[in-house]
Amino acid sequence: MNASRVRLLSCLVMPLLAACGTDSSGVVTAAPVSYRCCEAQDIERPYQPGQTLTVHWTVESPDGPGGGHPQVELTARLTGPFATVSDLKAATEANPNAPGPVTFAAAPVRPSGLPDERPVSSVVIGPDARPGYYNLVTSVVDGGNTASGGGSIVRVVPRP
Repeated sequence: MNASRVRLLSCLVMPLLAACGTDSSGVVTAAPVSYRCCEAQDIERPYQPGQTLTVHWTVESPDGPGGGHPQVELTARLTGPFATVSDLKAATEANPNAPGPVTFAAAPVRPSGLPDERPVSSVVIGPDARPGYYNLVTSVVDGGNTASGGGSIVRVVPRP
């Protein structure tokens, strides 16, 4: 049984299911899956040059059948260093996506949209990264729409 038949059957059997609906063509669709960054343990610890910052994306799906959007792309990058948190905030106040002196980026992740999926972005912090505060900028590109997030601060400390 294909996915569209399963969704149609689910909508007929459970009419109150919030994820079911029809678009203007009469095709049954599922509510979209959304993504948000990050887990606290991703950013609340110091990193050293050469280490990898692993960004665990949280999948937020409606109750009911999943409806992944094949065009979703998740990105993550670190920009910095800034000497203090205040310096970082001042530099990114007007534009949270403003690049810092150095940028380390993860390869884009294209999740399937399944509710049990746990997408991960890996940002390799360069071995020559200077200590300081880095702005973690994440974005979710869904079709032609981009939602960017900033405001997560990652600290890079010198190697012992």
